[in-house]
Amino acid sequence: MMKTFLNKIFDAKKERVDEQKRRVDSDELRKIALQKRASSLPNRLRKALQNAPKANIIAEIKRASPSKGVINDDVDVETVARSYERGGACAISVLTEEDFFKGSLDDLRKIRQSVDLPILRKDFVFDEFQIYEAAEAGADAILLIAAMLDDERLERLHILAERDLGMDALVEVHTVEEMERAADMGATLIGVNNRDLHTFAVSLDVSRSLVKHAPNDAFVISESGLQTRNDIQELKQLGFSGFLIGETLMKSADAEHSLRKLTGD
Repeated sequence: MMKTFLNKIFDAKKERVDEQKRRVDSDELRKIALQKRASSLPNRLRKALQNAPKANIIAEIKRASPSKGVINDDVDVETVARSYERGGACAISVLTEEDFFKGSLDDLRKIRQSVDLPILRKDFVFDEFQIYEAAEAGADAILLIAAMLDDERLERLHILAERDLGMDALVEVHTVEEMERAADMGATLIGVNNRDLHTFAVSLDVSRSLVKHAPNDAFVISESGLQTRNDIQELKQLGFSGFLIGETLMKSADAEHSLRKLTGD
């Protein structure tokens, strides 16, 4: 199911997770995660996307990417997060993958202390341990990439996040087949990635096409390649509830102003 880039990142991530499991007591991590979630509001990302008239932007913090290299390695994540909050973002996505995106859970922890917006841990999640990590660090939501997970694992992780922890699980798809898999397992928070994770090619045509196959009750988020207010307005009219934007904002000298231009505020 996985090819090239996904294979490489999965292998690197598995090594990281195995190392963390040796260093951290999994039972203790699970206990802390459950305690944190018990005192946290459930489904904060989903609720943030319910503001239908608004251009709901999930503003992303990422230091680098495999396709673009280093984007902003010296970023002060707390300052950027506060700029996003002032600029009207409905939520913040944080890349926590270490080897290819130069992120970390420490970035997420700092952001959690800086803003009150819902936070999505964007990473290559394949193990329950990573979901407990996300909850312990203060995330409200996690990303599950359909291209990287078989049906059994995708559903198991989805249930753990949404039913057991009250988090949101954003199921990311790139093809009609993956959209159908997400729908069949009952996912109602679906991200359409306009970037092909095998070739890195980006096209908004992916969103234009796949939204037609989304479940009627789903909140659908367009990810990658969004650059202008016109992009957002067009996809909003097609049925998208939210828009995940990273590179455009990370390269901006004034993220708050750039966000306001995108939202029209």
